Amino acid sequence: VDIATMRANVAQVLPPEVTPTDRATLETLTDTLRRGIQMLIPEVEQAAAKQPADDIPRYVALACVREARGKLDARTGLLPSDAAAYVRKLGRSLLALCDHYIALTGVRMCVACDQPIRPGEATQPYDQVSPSGGAAFSGRIHDRCADTVRIR
Repeated sequence: VDIATMRANVAQVLPPEVTPTDRATLETLTDTLRRGIQMLIPEVEQAAAKQPADDIPRYVALACVREARGKLDARTGLLPSDAAAYVRKLGRSLLALCDHYIALTGVRMCVACDQPIRPGEATQPYDQVSPSGGAAFSGRIHDRCADTVRIR
């Protein structure tokens, strides 16, 4: 599962102001995101199946799978704005599936570059603080990514 590529594909449609407007590009991105969702659903289901039945992350991940299936079954409207809204919905579902896959499998990802952190790689803790004072997200980053700036 190539989480980094899936996230990069989503970055082409989210946030809304970066979503392309031409029909051909939207169709290509829609197909790409749909394939990512179709690939990730069974992976998340398999990872969830390894968790206890009463495990909350398992339950939430399976709810996300149902939601993603619903998005795959839905179709876009005729207007370009409908296609843009639909591709963003697919993007949000794919991001959520990526997050659940990571949480259920224990894969550690660098929050700076979205690449897996492999055993033995040099890392450091990372916390980005939000303007309100709480942590916006935290995790670990590769030492090589320490001087990298990432805008979410």
